[in-house]
Amino acid sequence: MAFIDYYQALGITKSATDKEIKAAYRKMARKYHPDVNPNDKDAQKKFQEINEANEVLSDPEKRKKYDQYGKDWKHADQFQSQGEGRPSGGRSSTGQQGYTGSFSDQDFSDFFSSMFGKSSGQSRQANFKGQDFNAELRLNLRDVYTTQKQTITVNGKNIRLTIPAGIENGQTIKIKGHGGPGINGGPNGDLFITFSIPNDPEFKRVGNDLYKNVEIDLYTAVLGAEITVDTMSGKVKLPVKPETQNGTKVKLKGKGFPVYKNENQFGDLYITYTVKIPSNLSEKEKELFKELSNLRK
Repeated sequence: MAFIDYYQALGITKSATDKEIKAAYRKMARKYHPDVNPNDKDAQKKFQEINEANEVLSDPEKRKKYDQYGKDWKHADQFQSQGEGRPSGGRSSTGQQGYTGSFSDQDFSDFFSSMFGKSSGQSRQANFKGQDFNAELRLNLRDVYTTQKQTITVNGKNIRLTIPAGIENGQTIKIKGHGGPGINGGPNGDLFITFSIPNDPEFKRVGNDLYKNVEIDLYTAVLGAEITVDTMSGKVKLPVKPETQNGTKVKLKGKGFPVYKNENQFGDLYITYTVKIPSNLSEKEKELFKELSNLRK
């Protein structure tokens, strides 16, 4: 097998810290793992390379030898025991003179086979968390006015959810351990569910407050009256003051949306009045409006 530049395999420089090596390895391992790239031989080869690179660079002693001897790092102890420091000959990939003895390229990359147990029968491959899954759940605004339970199916598995009242559009919750299986004994990934909750035809939600337009006739607006208004929690009686103008807003305290994970607290409901002008007036009605107009003058 050809020589592998471990730093290049992980996409890091020689000055990388232990923390940076670990982060680079996990990022690359997730990207090229066989479960994510089934039947992709190039990805499988890359996955082997980054595991080999991590095995060496995450070990301070091995990394020191690799930095000094390049592809011959595995035989550093033999060089040092001979008191020669490093034999003369060709140059290694690090720019230092390379060993010209009887070691073959197969000797160097057979390291990978022994590392992963192909020779010894014991695997030393690192374990890490499985792949996270993402899903979207679409609900009506009225659905999330109260806490409810739902069952969703992800990858053939039924997952029962308790959805707290007041959850918001675009909010994401994490269901721990319901993602992809862990690798080599690592923990399972997580399931992230994003909620899509459009506004109701009757109500508009902003945070914990609700907004609604209510149409009233001209006579109610002018003279005042008591009307019945639908809220999320039921019907309420609402007094309309005389001479109410078109576009007037009133607040119904505590008639808005429940606060997330605190169902005993609610936002407010804001009502905007829309005054409806009468149409198809009779001649008598027109005469009366003319009289009113003259009186106003």
